[in-house]
This record gives sequence, structure tokens and C-alpha cells, in this order.
Amino acid sequence: MPKVKTSVTVRGKNYVTEFGEHIFAFDGSVLFCKICEVKVKCEKRFSVTQHLSTEKHIRASNRQNKNATQQLITTQTRKSDFFKDLCEAFLKLNIPLEKLGNPHLRLFLEKYINKDIPSVSTLRKTYVNDCYEDTMNDIRNQILNKKIWVSIDETTDTEGRYVANVIIGTLLTDGPGKIFLIASEVLEKANHTTISKLFDRTLFSLWPNGINHDDVILFVTDAAPYMVKAAKSIQAFYSKMVHITCLAHGLHRVCEKIRAEFPKVDELILNMKKVFLKAPARVELFRREAPETPLPPSPIITRWGNWLKAAMYYCENFKAIKKVVHLLDADDALAIGKVKKIISETDLESNLAFIYTNYGFLTTAITCLETQGTLLTDAIKTVENVENKLNTIKCSKGITIYKKFEEVIAKNLGFKILTKISKFMLGEEISMDNLPEDISCDDLLYFKYAPISSVDVERSFSVYKNMLADNWRSFKFENLSKSLIVNCNI
Repeated sequence: MPKVKTSVTVRGKNYVTEFGEHIFAFDGSVLFCKICEVKVKCEKRFSVTQHLSTEKHIRASNRQNKNATQQLITTQTRKSDFFKDLCEAFLKLNIPLEKLGNPHLRLFLEKYINKDIPSVSTLRKTYVNDCYEDTMNDIRNQILNKKIWVSIDETTDTEGRYVANVIIGTLLTDGPGKIFLIASEVLEKANHTTISKLFDRTLFSLWPNGINHDDVILFVTDAAPYMVKAAKSIQAFYSKMVHITCLAHGLHRVCEKIRAEFPKVDELILNMKKVFLKAPARVELFRREAPETPLPPSPIITRWGNWLKAAMYYCENFKAIKKVVHLLDADDALAIGKVKKIISETDLESNLAFIYTNYGFLTTAITCLETQGTLLTDAIKTVENVENKLNTIKCSKGITIYKKFEEVIAKNLGFKILTKISKFMLGEEISMDNLPEDISCDDLLYFKYAPISSVDVERSFSVYKNMLADNWRSFKFENLSKSLIVNCNI
């Protein structure tokens, strides 16, 4: 007669009987090793005996006997709190989970914490999502019944993907609110449609039982046309929401205009950056000849105010820089020849002095607007002070730069609304005209610490770029996104 195959249920119970209830538990479908806290395949006896002979099981069994402890398991869905806490700690500290695959680290942890260390795949598949869900639930609890602001920006990462991050923050009447990163997604393309969908999708994940449209009262973005267009379409559903484009970025655009008006200064900054790049002999010469002078900066032009800071550096240290440049050999590098020619221009020093004297304050203004927790009235006052100072420069270049400022402000309709709200707070305004129709007096109270820059979402990209190092590249973007959200919401 053919051999009758034993059912899974019978086999599982037999293994529990054979090896003992202190080792295995069986719930009718899954055989679970209590000692290792893992599921064990029970279709074949070989799988069971193979697990019992593994180094991990033997080590855990010895440890259990030594400590005289017994772990209990009732269902297949039970998860280890230790595994989860370990995963969360690594994510929050931005330590790649792959580090747990290092045998030296594993042995160290197992030796001193007296527990088996999970595999990287176990943490990725089972615990990363749990950490993400816990983070999102914590955010939901913290924004419950609160007014919020939203900020969205996108960037292109090193993999060539369009990545958009969504930041929210609570708006309180008695102090600055908390800020959270709640989404990081890859967009097929960056346009008003994808941004609008991302906005709605993200807020639905925040309020899965129904979006609280009236609690969203501020939307902060950059001034890209597709962002402005997206905001207009979104406001049809969020009638209390004011859209403002980032004022810190707006002042940076004014700095870009200053840069365009002074091409010789721009050329000096660009080429001096090249002269000392990967040139230790020139760096040594500089330090020897100008020991009290910091090395020339290597500004990242796209960072707000960086070019202006570099121009101010050259104004402050022009004599020392000129002395060192004269000692360099023009035949050593093309950039040296260009710098020698530029620095001999008679109007270069006067241009640097003009920039420093008339526009140096812009770097301080940008820093003020980037500061978290600033009162709306103070932030608005910073912008108004910038306008007043720019308007005092009456030469042709000064007028051109002031017109650029006016152009930036004129396009920022939300700034006009927040300026009016600021005047309410200062007692300088009594009329509710020109405010969104659905905004009430109660809503105005929550704008006390409203941000007028998108610096927080920019900072989240810095964290993202740090996470996208070579040892994170194997992460699926879904897991990378969840890890980023856990990391940013400490």
C-alpha cells in the first residue's frame, strides 16, 4: 500500500511532543521555536532538525538554560520588542541596518546584551514598517485637533529620481509648534498635477478617516510656476489655506541678481574656488603667507546667500588674497591666470566694497528667515527692513536690484495676506478685507508663529542625501522613505 502522507497539523504536534513544549509551540499551522523566536518549516523533519543544530539555536538554548528563563508564544503574529527597538534605534540614528551583518558587531552585541541579533532581512521585512507606523501614529496624535501648515519641495537625487518631501507643522497660539516629515515619494515628473496629488494623498494618510480640510491653513513652497499652479488648484478644497512662496528663497533670488550685476566679482569667486581645490602646495603657501586669514571659501552657489558671503570674505581679506595670488605661477593652472588678471582690475576692490556695504545685511536677513520658531511679526519686519534698505540705494545697479526685489514680492500673493495678518497682531489693521473668505478671527490667532520660508523641507533633503550613501543604495525606495520618516521625526 502507498505510504499515507502525514498532515501538517499532525506533524507539528508530533514535533512539539518529541522535542518538548519548552522548545516548540504549534498553533495548528505554524511551528514556532520559543528559544530563537522564529518560525520553523515543519513540512520535512530535516528542516526541524537542521534548525535545532544551528549555531544560533544552540547558543540561545545554552543562554536560556543558564538564565533559567522561558519565553512564551501564543500566536504566529508575535514579534520581538527587542528586535523592534533595535531597528528603531538604528533608523533614528541613521545607522544602516547592514551594519548588523558585521560579525564583529553581532558578536559584541550578543556577548554583552545576552540576546541573539536578528538578520538584516528580518528587520527590513518585519520591523521597518512597524517603526514607520508607530512614527505616523505618534504624529497623528500630536496634530490631533490642531491647525497645521504644509510645505512641499522636490529635488533630483543621485539616482536621477524626482523625490518630493512633505513637511507639516502644528500652529499654536502660545509658542512654536512641532515639525514633522510625513512623506517622501518618487514622482514620475515634477508638475502641478503630481504635486496636487501628492498633497492630497499625504494628508489622507495623515487623516485616514477623512481629511480635516479646515485645519490646513498655510501652504509654503518655492516660487516655481508649477508649485504656484498646484497651490491654486488645492485651495479649491482647502478654502482657509493661504499659499506663500518662500521668502528666504526670494531673497536668494535678489542675491542672484546682485551676482549678475557684478560679473568680475563672480568670476573671482568662481576661479579662486578652483585655485585651492585639491592643491595642498598652494594651500600651504596661503597659510604661510596669510596665517591669520581663513582659506578662500568654496561656495555652493545654489545655497541661499552663499555667494554673497563669499563676496564679503574677499572684501574683508582683499590685501592678503592679492598678496598670495601674486606669488602663484600663472602657468600652473588656467584658474590662476584668470585670477591674476581679475585681481589686477582697478574697479574690483570698489565693487567688493559696494556689495559688502550695501548688501551684506541680506545674509543676516536670510538667516533670520531660516530660523525655526520665529514670530510672524518679526519675520515680516525682517522683510520690510530689507525693502527699506534696498530702496535707499539709488545708483543704477541699486535700482535694478531693488526692482528685482519688488518683482519677487509682487508675485508672492500669500506674503501680502500674511503681512495683513501681522498688522492685526500688532494692532495696526482692523479690516478683514482681502483675506480668504472662510478665514475667521479665531483662525488668525494660529498664524502667530507661521513660517514664511520652506527651509525645513530643504533640511529634510540634506538628511535624505546623507541616507543615500553607497551602503544604503540596496534599499528599496519604499523602505528608504519609511526609514527617512522615522529618522527625521525623533
